[in-house]
Amino acid sequence: MHIDLPEKRYYGIGEVAKAFKVNTSLIRFWEKEFDILKPKKNAKGNRKFTPEDIQNLKFIFHLVKERGFTLEGAKTHLKEEKQQALNTFEIISKLEHIKSQLLKIKNQL
Repeated sequence: MHIDLPEKRYYGIGEVAKAFKVNTSLIRFWEKEFDILKPKKNAKGNRKFTPEDIQNLKFIFHLVKERGFTLEGAKTHLKEEKQQALNTFEIISKLEHIKSQLLKIKNQL
C-alpha cells in the first residue's frame, strides 16, 4: 500500500487517518495496542506522528488489514521477527511504489 503524505517532521492524526483511509479512533486504538507506536503529544495533547511512526503504522496496517493477522498475532510477529519483517516489508513497499510509477508511465504513453 502506497501512502501519499508530504514530507514533514510531524503529521497530525487526521491526516494520517485520511492517508490510510481509516478512522482516527483506529489509529488511537493501535497506538494503545502496539508498543512501537509512540507519537509525540503537544501541550494540548494532540498526537504528532513522525515519519518513523508512519513506517510502523504502514507495517501494522500491512499485517492486520492486508495479511489478516489478529492483533495478538501481529504483536507476536513484531516481537519475534521485527527487524527481518521490517526489512522485507520495506523492500515490498519500494517495489510496489516502483510498480505504480511504471504503470503511470505506461498509461501516459
